[in-house]
Order: sequence, then C-alpha cells, then structure tokens
Amino acid sequence: MQRGCSHRPPVKRRRGLRTLRCTLVTAAGASTPVSQDQPRFASGSRGMFDIVVATFCGLLLISNVGATKLIEFQPVPVLGSLVTDGGALLFPLTYVIGDVLAEVYGMARARRAIVLGFVLAFVMSVSFLIVDAAPPASDWPNQAAWSAVLGFVPRIVIASLAGYLVGQLLNAWVLVRIKQRTGERALSVRLMTSTVVGEFADTLVFCSVAFGPLGMWLGGGSIPLDTLLNYTLVGWVYKCVVEFVCLPVTQVVIASVKRREPGYWR
Repeated sequence: MQRGCSHRPPVKRRRGLRTLRCTLVTAAGASTPVSQDQPRFASGSRGMFDIVVATFCGLLLISNVGATKLIEFQPVPVLGSLVTDGGALLFPLTYVIGDVLAEVYGMARARRAIVLGFVLAFVMSVSFLIVDAAPPASDWPNQAAWSAVLGFVPRIVIASLAGYLVGQLLNAWVLVRIKQRTGERALSVRLMTSTVVGEFADTLVFCSVAFGPLGMWLGGGSIPLDTLLNYTLVGWVYKCVVEFVCLPVTQVVIASVKRREPGYWR
C-alpha cells in the first residue's frame, strides 16, 4: 500500500508535465497538424491588419498624385516608345498589399480596406480642388504651376478610383475563389492569376478615364488612340512584371503576416 502511494505522485507529475508540454507545443503551433487543403483567414481584432491597411492607403494616395505626370522612355525595338505615368512606380505595390489583405484576411476585410482607400482618395481630391479654387496671395507666383499639376488630380483620382475599385475587387475575388479551391497550396498561382485579371481591368479603366475619351466630360482632352493603347498595354504588362518580380517578397510578407496573426491558424 505504501509502495502504491509513494509511486503514484511521480506518475501524476510526469503526466502533468507531459500535458503541459503538449499544451505549450500545441499553442506554439509546432505540432498541430494543419490541413493544406482548407482555406484559412485571420479572425479577431488583434494582429497586423491596421498596419497593412495604413500601408495600402498610403501607397494609393501617393500614386494618385504621381499619376499626373506622363513618362516616356526611349524607343524599344518593335514596341517603340514606352509611355506610362508616375503613379506606376508605386501603384503596383498596392496590389502586393492587396494580395496580403485578400490572402490573409479574406474578402470582407479586404473590401473594407478598399473602401477606406476610396474614401481617403476622394477626400484628398476634394481638398485639392478647394485649395486650387481658393484665391492665391497677391505675391505668390505659383498658382499656374499648382493648377497644372494638382489641379488635374480630381480627374486622375476619379479614374484611379474607378479602376481601383474594379481592379482591386476583382483581384481579391479571384484570389479568394482560387484559395477556396486550393486551400493553402498554390499560393504563387493565385497571386499571379488574380494580379493579371485585376491589373488588366484597373489599367484599362484608369487609362480610358484619365487620358482617354471616357474622361473628357471631366474636363481636359484625350491623348491619341495609339498612345492610349500603348499606355494601357505598357502599364498592364509593367504592373504584372512588377508583381512577378515581387512574388518572392510577397510570399515572404504573407508568411510573416500569417505567423503574426493570432487568429489565422486557429
């Protein structure tokens, strides 16, 4: 009887330690089997969602201002001169962040970020419009320069928002639909497929409104059709190439955000 009583406490302690160790390992996610066939999205209010959304909106606003300048590169064999806009330098990164939003947080929260970007860009456009219309100081000589650059922003913002809404929503929708079929597998496939679809819609709508006939009712003229087609094609291909080049970085960022989201692997 004494042997039984003296032997049981160590067994309980060993079992308790083993249970605690298993609990800690499970909480860390190291030994929990995760199905790669089931799509997962982060839940809960904690995590990096606010940081991702702030970066997304900041890139969008900077791109809208940069897009007021057309850039022409030296002629390339077969293609000729390559025409794009200043917004193309940063705007493709909004699709990288958009991929993070859709992949990690799902369609509903990605849509919330897209709408927030829409509202902020609209507020920026209205603010510039009011400032441009306000009477300048009598000794301030830069009103014409201001109007030439930022006075053009409302049309650019409307074009950007129209293309952005269509493109980003398509990008998120395609990515989420593919993920629902593939689960956690084939990340690179859904990233590139969603980008090709979303960027094409975005670029076509933006170019047609910002510099084409669809935007003439907003004031300003229209660039020649051949330049518009060149601009659209070059912009679309360029953005897709940027996404392809950034693909390894996008995958690393997505993996990092997933690890830091407490609700993703639940």
